Amino acid sequence: MINWESKLQDYCEKINASHAGLAKLEGPRTWLQYQSWLEKGFAGEMEYLKTHAEIKKDPSIWKPHLRSALVVAFPYIDHPEPHHILSSTRTALYAKGFDYHFWIKSKLQILIDELQVLYPNEKFETHTDSSPLLERDLAQRAGLGWFGKNTCLIHPQKGSLFLIGEILTSLEFKLKTDPLPDFCGKCQKCLEVCPTQAITSPRILDATKCISYLTIESKKIPPEDLRNKMGDWFFGCDLCQTVCPWNQKVFKGRLQASPFLALNEFEEKKLIEELRWILKSSHHQILKKVKGTPLHRAGAKGLKRNALVVIGNKKIKELAPEVQALTENSFLGELAFWTLQQLSPKED
Repeated sequence: MINWESKLQDYCEKINASHAGLAKLEGPRTWLQYQSWLEKGFAGEMEYLKTHAEIKKDPSIWKPHLRSALVVAFPYIDHPEPHHILSSTRTALYAKGFDYHFWIKSKLQILIDELQVLYPNEKFETHTDSSPLLERDLAQRAGLGWFGKNTCLIHPQKGSLFLIGEILTSLEFKLKTDPLPDFCGKCQKCLEVCPTQAITSPRILDATKCISYLTIESKKIPPEDLRNKMGDWFFGCDLCQTVCPWNQKVFKGRLQASPFLALNEFEEKKLIEELRWILKSSHHQILKKVKGTPLHRAGAKGLKRNALVVIGNKKIKELAPEVQALTENSFLGELAFWTLQQLSPKED
């Protein structure tokens, strides 16, 4: 009989994961909350979330031969697969590494190769958040954390800055996992720090207001009333996590939760150079440069859009000529005019 607690610890050390757990592959406990969230329109343009809803409600529809999940958390402070592409821009911490959909699966395959030797007649598959699973629900049931008020999973010793991957299997694990208690208490820091008030109440996120959604998932120009609130975020946002006392405790002052990053002269110059390159480059050039990174998801148009918002909010007047050149662009024109307005002195 395998001691799974010890085995999971060994597995984590082997693939540089922070923690792992086991859960039954069954209907999610948070299904009704998820359904309500979709019905309120909080998913915005992410229609694929609605398309996969019924499968998420009952995983047996999708994978009738699988019974259990081994859920693994991979920390991204410090990032295990770092890149230095457009590194001066303010991006979500997970996006400072290569696309996790690939490297997580390769790490999980190492475990599958061992499990297949132990259980040659069982089936094992690697999965990430690209699969139609309510992944956080599964991870919470596996003991990887509790649902924080910022909607992220938080672990008292590991914080919340981790990515999740799964091994789904026909094997039925015997280890029973008790979910972690909620340790958020009366803390409201994540709600208070959000520049766009996207966290409308504890554990309820209106994605259509979230900076991460606006800079990554959305294919549109952000509403004018949200643009100034997006600050200097070029791709994603971490504020509701970096301000969390549990992350501050785990990472001991390494995290910043400021509306704008303070840059020295060299850093500011490098940022201007990278933003200029984005505005002047072709879509092909941009996509080639960001290939293999999370930045690719926003697309070339999305990255140009994000650059214009950052330029306007940071009032980078040096880039006015490059912004002016985009005022006739069918997609970016209106935003380019807005950016130029931010760069102009305000009249009394």
